[in-house]
Amino acid sequence: MRNSCCRLSIWILFFLLLIFIVACSATKNKKDDKKSDDSEKWKKKDIRDYNDADIERLYEQWEDSDDDDLEEDELPEWKREAPKVDFSKYDPNNPESIMMMSKKGKTLMMFVSVSGNPSREEAERITSLWQSSLYNGNLDITRYMISDNRAIFMLKDGSRAWEVKDFLIKQDRCELVTIENKDYPGKGSLKTEL
Repeated sequence: MRNSCCRLSIWILFFLLLIFIVACSATKNKKDDKKSDDSEKWKKKDIRDYNDADIERLYEQWEDSDDDDLEEDELPEWKREAPKVDFSKYDPNNPESIMMMSKKGKTLMMFVSVSGNPSREEAERITSLWQSSLYNGNLDITRYMISDNRAIFMLKDGSRAWEVKDFLIKQDRCELVTIENKDYPGKGSLKTEL
């Protein structure tokens, strides 16, 4: 008697579990059918009747189906693969050459100071002249004035920063150029030697 009662309760439990599974799958199918009906209705909707949610849904579908990979130069800098540094080209007599190689293709900012305690307008005019001269030499930089006598020159290709530095330190009004926390005194610096 006890054995048959135990079997009966197992069958009842199995039957209830089966009913629960069938009920869950039926509800899921109804939700899927409702979603497909909504999507079909949305697809047939006139484009002039689209609201913001419809446009957002369309944009998401467009982004999801966009399988085109961007070219390396179209990726943001932080997603690009770092260029390989060839140490065979490294000159041990020139420690800056390793810095130049490591900054290839990366954005670099350098600080430039104008000598002679200039006004902000004068410093802007001088640094603008330097920027134009560098641009004429195929060195595209962006200039930001950060104080009355100091500017940031930003380069898209950091390996070219030392060419810019070589140009700037030869200018009469250049006091100091700083690249990667290393200072290079310019022609206009007041440095006196003992």
